Amino acid sequence: MTDSKYFTTTKKGEIFELKAELNSDKKEKKKEAVKKVIASMTVGKDVSALFPDVVNCMQTDNLELKKLVYLYLMNYAKSQPDMAIMAVNTFVKDCEDPNPLIRALAVRTMGCIRVDKITEYLCEPLRKCLKDEDPYVRKTAAVCVAKLHDINAQLVEDQGFLDTLKDLISDSNPMVVANAVAALSEIAESHPSSNLLDLNPQSINKLLTALNECTEWGQIFILDCLANYTPKDDREAQSICERVTPRLSHANSAVVLSAVKVLMKFMEMLSKDLDYYGTLLKKLAPPLVTLLSAEPELQYVALRNINLIVQKRPEVLKHEMKVFFVKYNDPIYVKLEKLDIMIRLASQANIAQVLAELKEYATEVDVDFVRKAVRAIGRCAIKVEQSAERCVSTLLDLIQTKVNYVVQEAIVVIKDIFRKYPNKYESVIATLCENLDSLDEPEARAAMIWIVGEYAERIDNADELLESFLEGFHDESAQVQLQLLTAIVKLFLKKPTETQELVQQVLSLATQDSDNPDLRDRGYIYWRLLSTDPVAAKEVVLAEKPLISEETDLIEPTLLDELICCIGTLASVYHKPPSAFVEGGRGVVHKSLPPRTASSESTESPETAPAGAPPGEQLDTVPTQGDLLGDLLNLDLGPPVSGPPLATSAVQMGAVDLLGGGLDSLIGAPSFVAPPAAAVPANLGAPMGSGLSDLFDLTSGVGTLSGSYVAPKAVWLPAMKAKGLEISGTFTRQAGSISMDLQLTNKALQVMTDFAIQFNRNSFGLAPAAPLQVHAPLSPTQTVEISLPLSTAGSVMKTEPLNSLQVAVKNNIDVFYFSTLYPLHILFVEDGKMDRQMFLATWKDIPNENEAQFQIRDCPLNAEAVSSRLQSSSIFTVARRNVEGQDMLYQSLKLTNGIWVLAELRIQPGNPSFTGLELSLKCRAPEVSQHVYQAYETILKN
Repeated sequence: MTDSKYFTTTKKGEIFELKAELNSDKKEKKKEAVKKVIASMTVGKDVSALFPDVVNCMQTDNLELKKLVYLYLMNYAKSQPDMAIMAVNTFVKDCEDPNPLIRALAVRTMGCIRVDKITEYLCEPLRKCLKDEDPYVRKTAAVCVAKLHDINAQLVEDQGFLDTLKDLISDSNPMVVANAVAALSEIAESHPSSNLLDLNPQSINKLLTALNECTEWGQIFILDCLANYTPKDDREAQSICERVTPRLSHANSAVVLSAVKVLMKFMEMLSKDLDYYGTLLKKLAPPLVTLLSAEPELQYVALRNINLIVQKRPEVLKHEMKVFFVKYNDPIYVKLEKLDIMIRLASQANIAQVLAELKEYATEVDVDFVRKAVRAIGRCAIKVEQSAERCVSTLLDLIQTKVNYVVQEAIVVIKDIFRKYPNKYESVIATLCENLDSLDEPEARAAMIWIVGEYAERIDNADELLESFLEGFHDESAQVQLQLLTAIVKLFLKKPTETQELVQQVLSLATQDSDNPDLRDRGYIYWRLLSTDPVAAKEVVLAEKPLISEETDLIEPTLLDELICCIGTLASVYHKPPSAFVEGGRGVVHKSLPPRTASSESTESPETAPAGAPPGEQLDTVPTQGDLLGDLLNLDLGPPVSGPPLATSAVQMGAVDLLGGGLDSLIGAPSFVAPPAAAVPANLGAPMGSGLSDLFDLTSGVGTLSGSYVAPKAVWLPAMKAKGLEISGTFTRQAGSISMDLQLTNKALQVMTDFAIQFNRNSFGLAPAAPLQVHAPLSPTQTVEISLPLSTAGSVMKTEPLNSLQVAVKNNIDVFYFSTLYPLHILFVEDGKMDRQMFLATWKDIPNENEAQFQIRDCPLNAEAVSSRLQSSSIFTVARRNVEGQDMLYQSLKLTNGIWVLAELRIQPGNPSFTGLELSLKCRAPEVSQHVYQAYETILKN
């Protein structure tokens, strides 16, 4: 009879009976009882009350019974830690048993009992098993070290188990080597900083030798370990590739993928001119093709990995297009993935074959698949220019089928073809307009509206067509409403006399009757553009559009490199880095491909423009939402501003004005004419409100030995307000140059690129003196420090408070805004020392009502220390005298805009009741006095 009988019993009170059976003298009865206990445990019954009785059964020579008891022990040791200690002696004894199977069983169970109390008792038995004469015991003990490290890392390190594990890499048995590598990799993953797997050419040679004789899972551990090694030159890389290549013919798909990962990584170091490079490319294709003959689930995993490989090296599978043709019985997830790879492999050589196949797919019954097939035809047209005409005629044939969803998808892709090849295929517009009434999906309606608006001058009844959409404006989706608004404005700019009523109607609907902020804002911008300067409106709305790129869905290069290093893992199926879905600190080490060696040519990333290219010449891409926002904010809606030119003309994004003059007029702030250098601005800001200095945390700065005082970095833009981008910073002045020291941290799940920065007009004309240089894409969890040089030649406008600064930062995700306060001492210039006669004459000349009195409390410094500390921040002592035991310092400083500030500082060194300073400030612009006082206090107290 089979063991299934143990799972059928439902007797009551059986715990008592089991207890009696477990204590029976008969071995067979004991064994039966333990089987019943394990069966009850398996179906979820609580049999922990039998713990002492089951543990008593451990003292047996019967291997089957011992296995069952150990199984029970693993399950209940955590809930009964005190009882589990009873089993320790048996473990110690079993680890010296003559039977290697029992020794291995004991050490395996020891690793699975996750009870801190008993781990220290297990160190001695484990040490013996690591040096056991039987390789089966040694390989089991190697894995046990990793499990023990997870429970108590310090204990493992103190006991020297890690060194023993490293020695096992040189073991004569390949399975021991594989398990030692697996254990060390596991430990290294949870402690990325520790250099446990210190691989060198000698240890790599041992691993490669063991590779040929391991079991399949052992081979995977060794291959994954090899993938983390960076060879010292291309010769070593080639040697490793030659020894790994035979694994490509392994029956296990996991071994094949791990081998592909190693080869893809090391190919980076090989020159494309090498004969071996071509040979390797040819060898990579057959195993990948073989993976596609497995069951659908395996096919899907293989296809997701192939998708990455094709993006990195399309030449690997360029002759294997037919393998990716869809079979009638493929599940939908396999079909969609194959379709995606077909487009990536499409080229002039195979486009006829691909198009014939796609046209066939477009007549299938599966709606999702048909939609994707129609989109694929459009992508082919954009990717292979020579095929565009054939693609358009194929799409027109599909439109003639009058199948609703096919027609709608075709219109969406034809819009993209128009954007890629302007003034080439517009003859098909008439056919598209015939299908206007059948469109019911937002994306298709929006695409059709875009076509009508863009080519309004070629469509006689464009106004009637757009008016028909306008009738149900409020029932449309936001996407359609936005497109309709833009299309009617385009139509008005092309045919102003006939469509004035129509444009007023849509602007009224968008601005007054809509509660969608995006639609309202766009409506107001168009309204204001059209009412103030129709010529400018024409230049903005009817501007030449950038051509769209052939591949808009490629994975960003640094992320692709990281995913290539993760082939054969979940990351390669999700197409996300491990850090995006692995919780906690385990397994989130960012990997990257090795740099090419000197012998191989350097290849430019498709995402970066050539080094010498002007900033404006970027690759054609579909404009992102961030660009659109930049374009909208680029409209200067305020009155013209006189004064020095903006220093931000060289800023990235082709000088897109992120804040623009428009912000001021929208929020109603008055524009401010810049004063001449020596003049004093009238009615500058009121004294700074309480609490604002806390933003700079002025009491906790760390003084620098040279240059002016630098406040510690504060968080200016939290990640939650900027879609994962966190910005911290401070301001510095060194050797006459002002800098904004920024720290950018990416707390999002996607890579950030295309950074740019711009300031709104401010009281002292602060502006970036150079673009914001973030040299490499900012990966998730990465932080980068940047020093942005500033100038004071920007536009000037009175702000409240006087030292506030509004900043806009753009990246590939969006435009973000924040405002901060800069300490005034960064504006103190180095030539601010007056001579004595001039000081005296100026002090008398400034009216007494401009004098401001302040106290700096808790500052027990003497005159020398005060003078020295202030001078490092460009506050100069002109004269010093002692009056009735008080030290008097007369000081001058000059701001970047030419304003002089004179100071009298009174120090009472012998007064125990007041350990502070008295400060009198005189200035022709008394509004700055409050901020100068705060600068004094900041410098002297830090």
